[in-house]
Amino acid sequence: MEWFDALLEGNKIFTPATFAEYWTGLHATVQLVFLSLIAGLVLAVPLALLRASPKPWLSYPVWFYTYLFRGTPLIVQLYIIYYGSSFTLQDTPLWPIFREAFYPALIAFTLNTAAYTTEIIRGAIEATPRGEIEAAKAYGMSKAVMIRRIILPSALRRALPAYSNEVIFMLHASAIASTVTILDLTGAAYNIYSKFYAPFEAFIFVALVYLCLTFIIIGVFKFLEGRLVRHLTMR
Repeated sequence: MEWFDALLEGNKIFTPATFAEYWTGLHATVQLVFLSLIAGLVLAVPLALLRASPKPWLSYPVWFYTYLFRGTPLIVQLYIIYYGSSFTLQDTPLWPIFREAFYPALIAFTLNTAAYTTEIIRGAIEATPRGEIEAAKAYGMSKAVMIRRIILPSALRRALPAYSNEVIFMLHASAIASTVTILDLTGAAYNIYSKFYAPFEAFIFVALVYLCLTFIIIGVFKFLEGRLVRHLTMR
């Protein structure tokens, strides 16, 4: 690895200190995206069931929520939650938590990805073949059992390819977290750029990191699709 050591010695922005800053940014990005995706998915599954309900008083409130968060930019949602919490929660017991930018960003990302994921799963639920539902009824399954054992597993398998795009979108959208003082990958690139006035090296390096993370996500979902939806692709 002599060539790598020579590169570090010849370039001021690739030093152990800057790599440590990039690593901190990578950790913040992965943590923020992972937690928001998990929370968003947990929130989206029951919302999708309500959204697919034929009863308007159940489906319309969820429709309004998804319309609101899909129809407005994520950065606007982030600003509203971040600055709104500083005005409304300052003298409350929650302020020690929400004074950290990570938690408003986590809420904004979670609500945004939950809205998109709700519509993805809702579409997959409505695409459930009637034959599967009729077969479940013929076996005497209750509606709750049919949802748990037939509709949801089948819908989640069909939603997997579209959901992989949502995961990649959230990874790329997380770059706006730096606008509310979170030191993510993009924030680390901004800091290094401001120190060394080398925008190309800083941002190209971060772009390569995002590219590697995207390839990992694509590989994971390709593996899951090969295992879970193999019977659908063979038709």
